[in-house]
Amino acid sequence: MKNYNISIIKGDGIGPEIVDEAIKVLDAVSYSCGFSLEYKEYLMGGAALDVTGEPLPKETITGVLQSDACLFGAIGGEKWDTLPRDKRPETGLLNFREAMGVYANLRPAIIYDELVNASTLKPEVIEGVDIMVVRELIGGIYFGKPRENDGFKAFNTMVYTKPEIERIGKQAFELAMKRDKRVCSVDKANVLEVSQLWRDTMEEIARDYPEVELSHMYVDNAAMQLVRNPKQFDVIVTGNIFGDILSDTASMVVGSIGLLPSASTGDKTAIYEPIHGSAPDIAGQGIANPIATIESAAMMLRYSLGESLAADKIDSAIKKALKDGYRTKDLAAYDAKEVVTTSEMGDIIANYINK
Repeated sequence: MKNYNISIIKGDGIGPEIVDEAIKVLDAVSYSCGFSLEYKEYLMGGAALDVTGEPLPKETITGVLQSDACLFGAIGGEKWDTLPRDKRPETGLLNFREAMGVYANLRPAIIYDELVNASTLKPEVIEGVDIMVVRELIGGIYFGKPRENDGFKAFNTMVYTKPEIERIGKQAFELAMKRDKRVCSVDKANVLEVSQLWRDTMEEIARDYPEVELSHMYVDNAAMQLVRNPKQFDVIVTGNIFGDILSDTASMVVGSIGLLPSASTGDKTAIYEPIHGSAPDIAGQGIANPIATIESAAMMLRYSLGESLAADKIDSAIKKALKDGYRTKDLAAYDAKEVVTTSEMGDIIANYINK
């Protein structure tokens, strides 16, 4: 029997609730498919601050790097917003991503047939949407130096090197080869030198992938086109800040930010997490949607552990739960036959693994 070591970071807010449901489903599918998972939990974010005084303990870095993959919930909350920036949970997350070397953030946006009406867009606009946003995760303006805020003047620096662009670009083209063979590179090359280098480098990479159609789009137009005609996109590749914004836009195109998973991959390890935040305003109420985290666990099985059958079983179980009309509160208005709690949704999906 194969055994995998999975590091767990539940984090803050609804993080513990949604991760618990993903573990519940992982346990069901691993038993069904004949492999075992061993979990070890680590602290990060506000939970780590409360215990250790640091948002990212060294033990967490070491532990995650020694595991086969990491399942992560969410971090942050108003409780820690007044701390110095270097002590805030969000700084811990940025430092964590950098320490893990996870430069490629894969964010699929797929419309479930059962939730077409959950989108604010017309059904004919979104039916069949299947987009993969490939976001560069450890470079760009979020990590650029110098940076300063002296109370009168503030600035951040956007920096990308050619090798950083090449490695994220190759990820996007490789993914496109397994999909519809279309890559749209999003930038702001009309005003940013960084974006011009990005565009030029993407053109160079495209020569090695003659089967893949490469197009370019300015970020403001891309945001508009995601809402106007999302089916035109297959793989979108873009920088850190643009990818942050566009992937959240894509989440609302398909109906709820509670539905979308993500994978952050690199040469050392991979982190799997929902794209939404910690939502402290609903923490502990049992109303958070765990589907994005459960789907993130499925991505972990598929991309890091090579357990594609298990991932397929989770995907099918989620679709069956939605088809049978089970909805958490965020989706209650959309063809719900029964509104269920966070834990109940996890139970339902876990029970559907073998049905």
